[in-house]
Amino acid sequence: MAIFTMSTMIPRASLPLQPLRCSSKAPRVTPQYRGALHQSTRPTSLAAFSQRPRPLIHPASTRLAPEIAGSVRTIFIQTENTPNVNALKFLPSHTILPENLPSPFLEYRSPRSTLAPPHPSPLAARLMNIDGINSIFYGPDFITVTKAGDANWAHVKPEVFSLITEAVTSGEQIVNTVENKSSEAGQEGGEQDTLRYDESDSEVVGMIKELLETRIRPAIQEDGGDIEFRGFDNGNVLLKLRGACRTCDSSTVTLKNGIESMLMHYIEEVKAVTQVLDQEEEIAMKEFSKFEEKLKQQKGPDAIASTVGKGSLDTVEA
Repeated sequence: MAIFTMSTMIPRASLPLQPLRCSSKAPRVTPQYRGALHQSTRPTSLAAFSQRPRPLIHPASTRLAPEIAGSVRTIFIQTENTPNVNALKFLPSHTILPENLPSPFLEYRSPRSTLAPPHPSPLAARLMNIDGINSIFYGPDFITVTKAGDANWAHVKPEVFSLITEAVTSGEQIVNTVENKSSEAGQEGGEQDTLRYDESDSEVVGMIKELLETRIRPAIQEDGGDIEFRGFDNGNVLLKLRGACRTCDSSTVTLKNGIESMLMHYIEEVKAVTQVLDQEEEIAMKEFSKFEEKLKQQKGPDAIASTVGKGSLDTVEA
């Protein structure tokens, strides 16, 4: 985990390279700060120096003077790796989603979606303009950025960090809410929380949603994503992974070793868990299948691929 710090403040006076000399044009300093002035070791012209104020130097650990403290704004942005090598999680210590949003996440998968109603995002639009960025995922207090496989984080990460820092320090609204006159939403996930209990749910569906909400979702969010409940049919739980988990090669492991085993342990009616895939995810699953086959050829038929992210679901005990 990396921590970045960005501060914006009034420039400080730089130290002169030559010894200070008496001058009527020297900068003036408020009397209460004279005790912190740099002390000269030069023995001559002491009287002149005692009458002449010198630049105030602020050590790194010293607080700023009251009159300029209000002009400083410091933020800390943490970055965390995810099980998906093409996704990074940014935590700017700032609320990302608006309070009235019914869903705990928003996902932007195209430049057009960042401008479309009902939840356009100027920050997401700028992030999507970076070469190599494929999607932007907003969680309650984090941003997951997914890049193309051939893009280099060494080139992409500084731009992402700079744009997030600029948006947070400027105080701009990360996500806007506008009227949607069309029948389709420009973003994914913002309409409702599919894990929220509904009075029409059966007892089994209610238990499934409760487990997903309390035990599964926190681990998925830790890995920079989220999860949607898509239905329960003849013992088969239909789920949709979002964010970093959506295109992760090891999402099958997450489903089978983590989610499926836990749901089957606590709810006897659950017989299997199936991930709902779109075209992009189907391609990723095929690539992961090829990887598994290669792994078995190298390490034997009992070799199992595993996720490595913090809080990954395949390490959760039932």
